[in-house]
Amino acid sequence: MKKSFKLEDLDCANCAAKIETAIKKLDGVNDATVSFINQKMTVDADDERFDEIMKAVVKCVAKVEPDCRILLK
Repeated sequence: MKKSFKLEDLDCANCAAKIETAIKKLDGVNDATVSFINQKMTVDADDERFDEIMKAVVKCVAKVEPDCRILLK
């Protein structure tokens, strides 16, 4: 499953790159992109475990950029 999310308060391109790298290392993630310019994140992960994986993604984002929030729909 591939979903896109709006990011809020992502401060720099370097942080976006660090977040992207961290998310790609998570078990069950096929691919991930984080765009600083668009303030957008796309995650492609296993369908059956998507909600569980997204909890780990939220933790990764908070660890790299504590002020950044993922607007989950």
